[in-house]
Amino acid sequence: MFRPSHESLLLQNAEVDRLELPRIQDDDELEALKASGALQEIVAGESLRFDPRLDVSRRFCRPWTRDFVQDIAQAYYNRFHQQIQVNSAVRTVKVQKKLRRHNRNAAPADGDTASSHLAGLTVDLQRRGMTPDQIKWMEQYLFYMKALGLVEPEEERHQWVFHIMVSGRYAEWRMTQDVVPMQRPEPAEVTAENSAQ
Repeated sequence: MFRPSHESLLLQNAEVDRLELPRIQDDDELEALKASGALQEIVAGESLRFDPRLDVSRRFCRPWTRDFVQDIAQAYYNRFHQQIQVNSAVRTVKVQKKLRRHNRNAAPADGDTASSHLAGLTVDLQRRGMTPDQIKWMEQYLFYMKALGLVEPEEERHQWVFHIMVSGRYAEWRMTQDVVPMQRPEPAEVTAENSAQ
């Protein structure tokens, strides 16, 4: 449904530029952004796990991207009682250049089609192993979010992941939502006795 395209990369980079975010060059810049709170740790839990190959130092992203990951993971868990797996999050230019040497499908480390992972906006959620129903659910969830202008997703076939760039607008939108619906009590039974009162 969300085929990777040149246009999608341009849209992702337009959001990076709109937010005036840096493309993180190296580990020193990465650590400084973590220390300032500009990048937040993604926390594993009941609804979320990591690919064990993902370096602990790169399990970070922008705060609104972290919120999105937690929200979609919880919604997925509520529906399927299974975890979503994060395969990739923030990357540095140095890491991206290394990745490009091994994966010719990886986005460039610079230019107007650079990887949005470099700004901490993007996560890759594992698609491999999902059932057709689970993939359809993910696509519908992302279709709705994309229609609202909150994400720019791609379904990567080579790596079998959902690559999802999360717009900074997600934070504002999220504040207007009941992300986790409250449990509503069942209506009280109406009996002849209490209806007469």
